[in-house]
Amino acid sequence: MNTPTPLRRKRSRTPRLLGTLLLAVVALVFLLPFVIQLATTFKTDPQAAASPLSLIPHPFTLASYRQLFGGGSDAVPFPTWLGNSVLVTVVVTVGRVFFDSLAGYALARLRFPGRGLLTVGLISVMAVPGVVLMIPKFLVVQYLGIYDTYTAMIVPLLVDAVGVFIMKQFFESVPQEIEEAARVDGAGVFRTYWSVILPMAKPALITLTVLSFQGTWNEFTHFVVTTQSADHATLTTGLVQFVSGGLGSGTQYPLKLTAALLATVPVAVVFFVFQRHFVRGGSTGALKE
Repeated sequence: MNTPTPLRRKRSRTPRLLGTLLLAVVALVFLLPFVIQLATTFKTDPQAAASPLSLIPHPFTLASYRQLFGGGSDAVPFPTWLGNSVLVTVVVTVGRVFFDSLAGYALARLRFPGRGLLTVGLISVMAVPGVVLMIPKFLVVQYLGIYDTYTAMIVPLLVDAVGVFIMKQFFESVPQEIEEAARVDGAGVFRTYWSVILPMAKPALITLTVLSFQGTWNEFTHFVVTTQSADHATLTTGLVQFVSGGLGSGTQYPLKLTAALLATVPVAVVFFVFQRHFVRGGSTGALKE
């Protein structure tokens, strides 16, 4: 058996080292804007305007954070935006996980007239751009008399076609023998879904939770057409008004970037907490869960 010489080992490590260096450079390129954003949040307005790419704040200040969460005539209603976003996102995420999984199980397992037509309609809805539905959504909300209310912000988002499709595909991969065994033990349809099948759907449920949280937290067009007052503004609608100059004069770069940074923190936290489940979910079958 031929033993690799030190020269061969060195040659085999060279491509791997070059690949690692290349990936490190690409990662730094992607991270640089976020580092600049973080550094700018601790700058003053004149310094941010004079040295926008500087990574060392001088002087170091927390004025932008105090202005976002403090009072005063120049305060930004950031706590109101944050509270509305948290409320709507939590309620919509919980509702989507329940209703999407329930509808997905019905389409995957129950046999009823029009089941195939509903599946085709589900796929068709997924192909329609959301911007096309803005005017019809506004007219429906106005007709129901719920415009500019939390009801209008939450109810239309409780069911999502993509979520129903994800859960339908997962439930179809579950062996039917498991459900048949549950029925033999006397479990009904809902009992089988809730106590037997749903606990096995952990990878799909986590995926749906993360997607629903991220999508609702970053939602903009829906809140634009269903709300108007400042009391129902979310982070997305509030930040757009803020960046466009509707809440103050001057550049206000530190304040704007601080608000944008804080708006991205919850989504990043949720993703990093559940990212290992994405990795394991692709290789974990229903029986192993």
